[in-house]
Amino acid sequence: MNLELLESFGQNYPEEADGTLDCISMALTCTFNRWGTLLAVGCNDGRIVIWDFLTRGIAKIISAHIHPVCSLSWSRDGHKLVSASTDNIVSLWDVLTGDCDQRFRFPSPILKLQFHPRDQDKVLVCPMKSAPVLLTLSDSKHVVLPVDDDSDLNVVAAFDRRGEYIYTGNAKGKILVLNTNTQDLVASFRVTTGTSNTTAIKSIEFARKGSCFLINTADRIIRVYDGREILTCGRDGEPEPMQKLQDLVNRTPWKRCCFSGDGEYIVAGSARQHALYIWEKSIGNLVKILHGTRGELLLDVAWHPVRPIIASISSGVVSIWAQNQVENWSAFAPDFKELDENVEYEERESEFDIEDEDKSEPEQTGADAAEDEEVDVTTVDPIVAFCSSDEELEDYKALLYLPIAPEVEDPEENPFGPPPDAAGQPASAEDGTVHTGSGDKKRQPSLDGAPPKKKARTTTIELQGVPSDEVHPLLGVKGDGKSKKKTAGRPKGSKGKEKDSAFRPKLYKGDRGYPLDGAGMGVGMKGRAQAESSLAASGKDPDRTHHQPPAPHPPLPSPAQQKLHPLAACPLTKTPAHFPQTASEPAPPQLPLKPKAL
Repeated sequence: MNLELLESFGQNYPEEADGTLDCISMALTCTFNRWGTLLAVGCNDGRIVIWDFLTRGIAKIISAHIHPVCSLSWSRDGHKLVSASTDNIVSLWDVLTGDCDQRFRFPSPILKLQFHPRDQDKVLVCPMKSAPVLLTLSDSKHVVLPVDDDSDLNVVAAFDRRGEYIYTGNAKGKILVLNTNTQDLVASFRVTTGTSNTTAIKSIEFARKGSCFLINTADRIIRVYDGREILTCGRDGEPEPMQKLQDLVNRTPWKRCCFSGDGEYIVAGSARQHALYIWEKSIGNLVKILHGTRGELLLDVAWHPVRPIIASISSGVVSIWAQNQVENWSAFAPDFKELDENVEYEERESEFDIEDEDKSEPEQTGADAAEDEEVDVTTVDPIVAFCSSDEELEDYKALLYLPIAPEVEDPEENPFGPPPDAAGQPASAEDGTVHTGSGDKKRQPSLDGAPPKKKARTTTIELQGVPSDEVHPLLGVKGDGKSKKKTAGRPKGSKGKEKDSAFRPKLYKGDRGYPLDGAGMGVGMKGRAQAESSLAASGKDPDRTHHQPPAPHPPLPSPAQQKLHPLAACPLTKTPAHFPQTASEPAPPQLPLKPKAL
């Protein structure tokens, strides 16, 4: 609504914090749909939380994965969502129903996912230590993209604005431009620092409008290029960047970079702290620094496609940054006046008359004559901000909002009775799975006559020469003993073996409920069982043995045994505490006595 007016007044970037979105679980990554009406957030418990960004409420929660979600991407029409988790699984989701359509299993962790900007049948996947892979969803086939150096497989990739080309970058600073359909090399160049030193490519991001794109490199410089110039230079070209953006004072490394919705601003999130740096692309000057909570680390940044709003993630919470909205009541009507204090209003005589008798008759002009023309109020004009430069009409099949089911506090159990088709028929094993509020999974038949839900097809993607023991960067570095992340589950080798553990109490001889060795057989349960069996063999009743006189005490334990045994003797009497006292022996004192003064 009034989106055309956004670029007309003042600066078009956020200035202050505008609240947070708490997803209950820890948020790791976020992405807007094409119109900015829905925000998908991937969490560390495997769930995908979809927020209605206009109402700032949760519209849907999809229990997508078991492991943390590390990357998300919307399809062009907003009906599909593709996600990747740290267990190397890529899943395709139907946003309306929350069902999984397809799954792909990769041999290594997934660093990034991206839907084709125009073709919803193609997904670009960037596995770790592997060349990028172009997936075709309809036939579950994949194509491994060519790389510049087979020994350097730390490659990142991205579609351009319309998906005609794929840009890839490796750890040696080499950028390749490939045709999406044929995978042929169209252009290439190398990012250098100084004269000949190369730097690793960390990410490639394209603007939603225009032909510009940025490259985030390991030398802490963000370079902005024009895509048309890259294609003009061809192979092994030497294009000059339009802008070089960096923090010269602190030498800040950048975690995540992206363009604004109109492509005029660039935001970069610091890898050291929760700080967002905003530059103006045309001039290259730093216009704003947004500081979050001190001590937090930034995980992801996303700029709203249409409005000057930024969403950033740190400490598992999504922070919203927006402009300061100042209420201007005098803008509602031309004769509206703001009053500092109440003023008694004097009503005019003709103020509430249907027709003003004192008003003079104006002459009929061309503007007044045009009032009689019929006004078209049914035709809906397309919103320019939602259309691309090569499109005239909006996509009317697009999914802009999600219907939210009302929450009933005390729902009646099936108030309308069972459906006629499903009454008395138990659900079969092939029916769809329904998640109840308690976390249980129940099977129920389809109520509207639709076919039962089928289990999503899982396709294993085989990649040659890719190590299968890699660990996702979110979970820690493989083989690094300094990693702060702890592996879940019990330690390796502890299953089925009796090992000493710091969380397991050590057992002592004579403890109740644990077997004793040969030294404690005389007073343990095993010794008592042997005594009872010998009494039964001699014809005596073992239950009457308590009438016999007590047996003499066994020899006292040594001082070393007193220290280790939990039932050790009292230090004053040297009598074992678990033997009963006879009538002739005095009971030991309960507390140690102080020595009397001589």
